[in-house]
Order: sequence, then C-alpha cells, then structure tokens
Amino acid sequence: MIHPQHKLKQRITLCVSMLLLIASVIWSMTTGEYAMSFTQIVQTLIGNGEYADQLVLIDFRLPRVLITFLAGMALSMSGAVLQSVTKNPLAEPGILGINAGSGFAIALFIAIGHISADTFVYVLPFISMVGGLLTALFIFTFSYSGEKGLSPASMVLVGIGVSTALSGGALTIMSTFDRDQSEFIATWLAGNIWGDSWPFVWVFLPWLIVLIPYVFYRAEALNILNTHENIAVGLGVPLNRERLILVFIAVMLSSAAVSVTGAIGFIGLMGPHIAKSIVGPRHQLFLPIALIVGAVLLVISDTIGKIVLQPTGVPAGVIVAIIGAPYFLYLMYRTRAV
Repeated sequence: MIHPQHKLKQRITLCVSMLLLIASVIWSMTTGEYAMSFTQIVQTLIGNGEYADQLVLIDFRLPRVLITFLAGMALSMSGAVLQSVTKNPLAEPGILGINAGSGFAIALFIAIGHISADTFVYVLPFISMVGGLLTALFIFTFSYSGEKGLSPASMVLVGIGVSTALSGGALTIMSTFDRDQSEFIATWLAGNIWGDSWPFVWVFLPWLIVLIPYVFYRAEALNILNTHENIAVGLGVPLNRERLILVFIAVMLSSAAVSVTGAIGFIGLMGPHIAKSIVGPRHQLFLPIALIVGAVLLVISDTIGKIVLQPTGVPAGVIVAIIGAPYFLYLMYRTRAV
C-alpha cells in the first residue's frame, strides 16, 4: 500500500511537471526563423489564424513537437524498464546497443540499396526496429546461461561490446556513401529529429498507446524484479520470462523512438533518475513522472538546438549529450561511492 503522503507528493510533482511540459511546448512552437506569439498560436489552433501561421504551426511545428515529446516519453520509459530489469542504475537504451543496432541497420540498408535519403523516409522506421530487435536478440543469446538463465550483468556487458562494434561498423559503411547519404546518416546518428511530419506521428503513436499502458500494468512485477532474486522467486515470479518480455517492450519503445528522432541517448538515463529522486523508487509513483520528465528534456533540448545555430540548428541528440554526459558522470561517481 502506498502511503498517502507519497501519493500527494506524486500528484504535486505531476502537476508541476505538466506545467513545465506545457511551457516547453509553447516555447518550442513560438521560436524559430518564423517567430510567432502565443496569441497567434491560440488563434491558429482555433482556426482563425492567417495562412502563413497555419502553414508553419500545423504543418511543421506541431507534428515536430508531438514527435519530440512522444519520443522523450518512450525513451524515458524504456530506460526505466531497463534499469529495473538489469538492476543497473546506469542502464539505458543506448547502453544495450539498441541505438547502435538501429543505426547500423540503416547504414547497411543504404549501402545495399544504393539509395538516397529522400527515397526511403517511410521505410526507415521499420529498418530501425528490425536492427534494434536483432541486436537485442543477439544480446539475449550471449547473455543466457543454461544454469543461471538470463544474467542482467552479462546483458549490460555484452550490450556495451555490441554497441561499440556496431557503431564502428556503421562508420565504416559510411565510407561507401555519397555526400547526401553521409550527411543524412551522420545527422541521424547525432540525434537529428527528422521524422517531423504528421504521417510519422500516426505511425509512432500506436506503439506508445499499446506499450506504455502495459508497462504501467506490470509496475508491481518491476518492483519485484528490482529486489533480490530470491525474493522474486519466493513470490512466484518467473524471472526469465518477465525479463525477456519487459526488455522486449523496452527495445520496442526505444526503437520506435529513435527511428523518427535519431540516435538520442541519456533521456532514458536522466528521466527515471530525476523522477526517482523526487518520489522514490516505487514504479507506481515514479513512472508517470519519468514519462513527463523525459518529454520535457527532449522538447527543451530540441528547442535549444533549433535556436542556437539558425537556420540549420544543432541536433537534439547533441544538446541532450551536453546535458546528460555530466549527469552520467555524476551517477557513476555516486554509484562507486555507494
């Protein structure tokens, strides 16, 4: 049973987080080469805006900001699941090689097909997911022991090795690309949000509608998996099956996100940790907050990248890395100190 004070703290944090998300979304929609006021946004959304305002807001900025905060939610949720399943506070989608697997699959697809970036934009999400899932399958295979089952520690170690190898492979394949292909895959690997139109919103949204509620449904199982294995076995939890299912869900969330936003790291690390530091490690309490925090972080990072170096901008993944790298080092120091 959750203490009433903890529930109250969660509600207050959720309200504050939602206000931050709304403010970050408004900031994102009002900034750019074509400046818009809050009044213009409201008038455009209710159908009274001018043609230029409707074109910029409805066709360009709104789908981009939707993709950005949905991807932030998916990456944060994926990181929360991976940290609990592996019992490693430093785990996140990138550390298990999911991003690297997606990037390698895309680079290989371009090299084999000899195609340009403009001709496969709608196929790319599926290629990314295939790469992420095959990478996860490879990690499971080499992390599984007949006696001990699926080892969380081995999964992380194998993931780091696979990630390094696939990243190097993607860079090697890029040497065969022409200029346009190289620029596209380089910005994708840097975390450039390229899938910023409405079709990508409709393709991406169903994954979150199905997968995120399932993670909330399995919150108690995640609580148990995050304890000692003997406790989980004593409570009758099938450890290997739960780990496989939940890691598969985490892979799908991350692959779906990076397929439209590029290889963005650290959101899956920072979102869950910030939420836990506020309301504690119980999944029923911190998962909703982690979702919103992940969305806020990615929306703000994308907006900063958009205004720092106009008109081309800086990929959101670069801004996230600038914020996340020191936080990662801090977590490493704190983990070693403990």
